[in-house]
Amino acid sequence: MAGKSGPPGRRHKARGQKRNSENRNPGDKEILYGYHSVFEALKAGQRKFESIMVYENRSDKRVQAVADLAGKKQVPVQTLTGEELDRLAGFGRHQGIAARVSPFPVQSVSALIKQIEIRTDPFFILILESIEDPQNTGALIRTALCADVDYIVMPKDRCALPSAGVSRSSAGAMEHAPIFLATNLSALIRDLKKYGTWVSGLDAGGDKGLFEADLTGNLALVVGGEHTGLRPGVRKACDFILSIPMETHITSLNASVAGGIAMFEARRQRLGLNA
Repeated sequence: MAGKSGPPGRRHKARGQKRNSENRNPGDKEILYGYHSVFEALKAGQRKFESIMVYENRSDKRVQAVADLAGKKQVPVQTLTGEELDRLAGFGRHQGIAARVSPFPVQSVSALIKQIEIRTDPFFILILESIEDPQNTGALIRTALCADVDYIVMPKDRCALPSAGVSRSSAGAMEHAPIFLATNLSALIRDLKKYGTWVSGLDAGGDKGLFEADLTGNLALVVGGEHTGLRPGVRKACDFILSIPMETHITSLNASVAGGIAMFEARRQRLGLNA
């Protein structure tokens, strides 16, 4: 494919209590939980913090780091009992730290187009197509940032959207990510092609090997859902469908693993490194 040119230990929940790791609050607030999510959100500055809550019997370097940064940003810190934190975090793995914050600020497709219109260097877009598992979504977002992906796009439906659970799965990396929501991925792909973008889908049944593809230039990599893969309309809109060569009878990889391999192969090529 030739590149186109162009512009504290967690308490166990009592029997019968429902676990809800995506706890929401009145006033359109969200509860972040876990050290990395809270600390990275503080550093990133993309959310507004109402307050931070820590376990009353926890005092260590991590709590101190959060408290110090919260003080610099004038965010109040309060202590809660373990039971109170459990309830607040919906019995998620809060590690003794939680925060009440504004929702993660996703951007629109029109904002994405405006950004790529003015770029003079090649861009790299990751499109998550129907990735429904927050663990996979978080892992893919973290890998994308490590692989120097410029933009991350998700569909508004049939996808694990940015949430407290996804943030924790990404070890807080999501808090730094540029994430855009699309209503129609097929339409977005057609628009991206107007800006010299090659769009490559990733699927076990691909017609081209990943390591044979040219992943330089303006690139959009589409990773399909865990169970359904690429939907027909999205698959048809892609320029190429890439597969990862396998040496065993196992024919597919976890979505986040496959996406990670593809992103770092693109990263290798874009840096001009030899295999």
